[in-house]
Amino acid sequence: MAQVKTQRLYYSLKDYFKEKYGKRVQKITVALPFTCPNRDGTKGRGGCTYCYDGSKPSMLSPVIPLEVQIKEGIERAKKKYGEDIYFTIYYQSYTNTYADIETLKKVYDTALKFEGVVGIDVGTRPDCAPEEVLDLLEYYANKGLEVWVEYGLQSANFETLKKINRQHGVSDFVDAVLRTKKRNLKVCAHMIIGLPGETREDFIETAKLIASLPIDGIKIHPLHVIKGTVMEKQYLNEEFKTLTLEEYAEYCADVIELLPPDMVVHRITGETDEERLIAPEWCTFKYKNAVIQKVRETLERRGTYQGARYPFYKYGV
Repeated sequence: MAQVKTQRLYYSLKDYFKEKYGKRVQKITVALPFTCPNRDGTKGRGGCTYCYDGSKPSMLSPVIPLEVQIKEGIERAKKKYGEDIYFTIYYQSYTNTYADIETLKKVYDTALKFEGVVGIDVGTRPDCAPEEVLDLLEYYANKGLEVWVEYGLQSANFETLKKINRQHGVSDFVDAVLRTKKRNLKVCAHMIIGLPGETREDFIETAKLIASLPIDGIKIHPLHVIKGTVMEKQYLNEEFKTLTLEEYAEYCADVIELLPPDMVVHRITGETDEERLIAPEWCTFKYKNAVIQKVRETLERRGTYQGARYPFYKYGV
């Protein structure tokens, strides 16, 4: 009897890497001494209202030389997953295209020094993607690396973007995506579910915008409030509430249903250290698998999957 192929709930980054490379590809996250235009005064001060220390993981320090960060990250990964794996270097904290070309080239060149590195992943803002930086990134793609450019959109609601001090608009995001996709580069978009004042309609509209563009991947994050941020003060003043895990799972499932089936879902949760977190309590590392499972259970209960409600014609079709 022929085996029935079950429908995949969503196209995870792990699945994508396994299909492409035939083995595990581990992200090695590094921190650089960069900043952002809404921190240094170019556009504003203070950064995004939810952002703590440029979203830098607590275990990383930009003071440690980049080569050391990569070397130690690779050693940890091999110890955990074995020798037969590949790596991609993830430049995560702050805005990793926000420097002069010479500095950026030195930073990205470092990835080429390590055996087993198949790609680089650059986190940035849509208003920090000048042509010369995209040309530089394509240089690495043309050398055989898989190059992802991650743009933080967070919301397609411009009023929300103003409230959270993003200091860019939706049009900046669309422009950056279209210019990036003229090159041999992959784009990953970030969105946050649960931003103050937003409703299910806002989350759906953000998902639809992302789904309508030539975007290769997405990171879906639940809003979580971190100590030392502007949003902490707003939360403690009861200006907004965070979502329950059940609410987040429903909204995340809504988003996943709207995405094209071939869009790589890099993340469906986000977390921080317990000592940093204000709310909700389920956005810490110990709950990560529980959040993922809850989203999967929600999709299964609905009998749905990624792309089930994709609302657009595929590009050019």
